[in-house]
Amino acid sequence: MSDFGKVAVLMGGRSAEREISLMSGNNVLAALRRKGVNAHAFDPAERTLSDLKTDGFQRAFIVLHGRFGEDGTVQGALEWMGIPYTGSGVMSSALCMDKLRTKLVWLGAGISTPRHAVVNAASDWGSVARDLGLPLIVKPAREGSSIGLTKVGTIEKIQAAYDVAARHDSLVIAETFISGQELTAAFLADRALPLVRIEAPQGNYDYQNKYFGDETRYHCPCGLPAAQEQELQALVMRAKDALGCSGWGRADLMLRDDGRVFLLEMNTTPGMTGHSLVPMAARAAGLEFDDLVLRILELAHVG
Repeated sequence: MSDFGKVAVLMGGRSAEREISLMSGNNVLAALRRKGVNAHAFDPAERTLSDLKTDGFQRAFIVLHGRFGEDGTVQGALEWMGIPYTGSGVMSSALCMDKLRTKLVWLGAGISTPRHAVVNAASDWGSVARDLGLPLIVKPAREGSSIGLTKVGTIEKIQAAYDVAARHDSLVIAETFISGQELTAAFLADRALPLVRIEAPQGNYDYQNKYFGDETRYHCPCGLPAAQEQELQALVMRAKDALGCSGWGRADLMLRDDGRVFLLEMNTTPGMTGHSLVPMAARAAGLEFDDLVLRILELAHVG
């Protein structure tokens, strides 16, 4: 493991997902140390990134979630310093952090994603509801972990949902709500991992149910016929290639009862907590957590 040199596990940061990032980062740090890697915690909210170079770090494992970590900014700084890092590069990280631009790329590639509209304080909510249908989802375009997201069932409640989202981001989108099976599909390099099917309480897979509740049920194997699962895995690999993703990541998707699938978003630095989905999928593929973490580190790159 000395081949990796001194490894920084970038965690914490200053996004709205700091708490989750610290949970993920400490899990990754412990796994690397169990594997004999010379790994150290590094919180960009408490130290300047230039310390990575002056302190002799030779590789970075990025476990920063959200803005200022998952959006291409840290990736660009690491490339400037010549330090190999895990996950996707600058362009794809920035694209995937922005759910609006992700949708535009997928639509251009012929990949289905829920219909959407960019909304602002002056939007005509009646017109939005007529166009997208009810219920609909209102969310900030550049947040993760369902932060600022609201499912809306009536026109009268759209304004309040917009206000919640706008507190987190100046760019807010509304999109058609897709009813069906909620699935997540991870990839590791050029390998698609088994799908995970999610059953959240009342179908509400929100921040609490993602990270802290014990009522959400996860199914891996997902229960779909093998041929259908393979089709969805192939779709997700096409979706990640369209965005230029590399290393590892996870797509979220909905499978409607009529068999049509809709891609929701792509996560370039997925969670690595006790409730997280990539470790579940990797385990189903025969890869335990410590080996998964080591494999991700092996895939570190510059540019």
